[in-house]
Amino acid sequence: MAARPHLAEREEEARAVGGASVADGSRAAILDAAAACFMARGYAASSIDDVARSLGSTKGRIYHHYPSKGDLFADVFRVGMDMNYAAIEPVRDTAGSAVVRWRQMAVVHARQMIVTRPYQRVVWEGVELYLRGATTPEQREEFARLMQYRNDYGAIFRQVIVAARAAGDMRFDDPRITEQLMFVSLNSPLFWYTPRPGESERDIEVIVAQVVDFTARGLGIREGSL
Repeated sequence: MAARPHLAEREEEARAVGGASVADGSRAAILDAAAACFMARGYAASSIDDVARSLGSTKGRIYHHYPSKGDLFADVFRVGMDMNYAAIEPVRDTAGSAVVRWRQMAVVHARQMIVTRPYQRVVWEGVELYLRGATTPEQREEFARLMQYRNDYGAIFRQVIVAARAAGDMRFDDPRITEQLMFVSLNSPLFWYTPRPGESERDIEVIVAQVVDFTARGLGIREGSL
C-alpha cells in the first residue's frame, strides 16, 4: 500500500485540485496554521500568538495580512468553502442521471471532510458561533455573508436530490430537512475521523464509500439506480 501523504500535503493537494486561490505562500501558511489551531483549541481559546508560535514566526507576519483573530477565522472559513465549491465543480454538471451525479458530488464532499478537515472544522464552528449569536456586531455582517455562501453550496446538492426524487431514484419528504440530514451524515468524519499510521489513499476511499453508502440509504435511493 502507498504511504499516507502527510496532512499538510493532502491539504495542499486539495487546494491545488480544488482551485481555491490563496494570494501567496505566506498567507497560505498562515491559513493552514490557523485552521489547525482553531481545530485543536476552538476559536475562543486560540490566539494570534498560538498561530505565530505554530509558524515559528512573529505576530507581525500575521497582522500584515489580518488585523484581528476574527478576520483570520473568517478567511479560514471562506477558504474552506472555496475548497468545497472548487472540488465539486468538475462533477456537479456531469452528464447522466441526477442520482449518479449526487453520488459523485457526495464522494467528493465526504473526502473534503477528511483531507481538508481543519478548514472544515472551522466552517462548522463558524456556523455554531453565528447561530449562537456569539459573534460581535462587526463580525456578524461578514459571518452572514459566509453563511449565505455555505447555504448556496448546500442548495447545489438540494437541487440534485430533488431532481433524483423527480426521476423516481430517491424517496424523501421535505427537501430542506433532507438536505440537513444528508450533510449531518456526509460531514460526520469531521467528528470521528483520526488519521492512522500507515493509512493509504485506498483506506480513505473505503471510509468515504461507507459514509456515502450510509447517506444514500437515508435518501431512499432506489436499488440499482447507482
